This record gives sequence, structure tokens and C-alpha cells, in this order.
Amino acid sequence: MAIKRKAYVNRGECVACGCCVKVCPMGAIRVVSGLYADVDVYKCVGCKKCAVECPASVIEIRENESGEASA
Repeated sequence: MAIKRKAYVNRGECVACGCCVKVCPMGAIRVVSGLYADVDVYKCVGCKKCAVECPASVIEIRENESGEASA
């Protein structure tokens, strides 16, 4: 089974600035109600651009075997 990287946002710490939305080449991130960024793990390719760009450093790239969202 292949290991897949996906971005995850710490919603409690996210400042909803939208920087990650602008740099995501897959259009996998949106800001929800001006509160936090949300990643569509089915679109995310784990490129790390959002994590690098995030001024609050609240996005991490995780690896899992299935490529599905982990709880």
C-alpha cells in the first residue's frame, strides 16, 4: 500500500489568512466562514506549499498508508 502525504490544519490556531489557499496548486484548501482553513484530503497531493507559506505555522504534512484522512 502506498504512503500518501496530506496537509492537515490545526483549526484552533489557524488565523484564516488565506495564504495557503493562494499557493495550493490543486485548489484543495478553502477558508471556512472566515474562521479556519480546511483541506480536501482527496484533492491534496502533499506538496507542502501550504505548510511553507503559512505565517502561523499551523499546517503540517502527515503520511499515512491509505491516503485517506486520519481521525
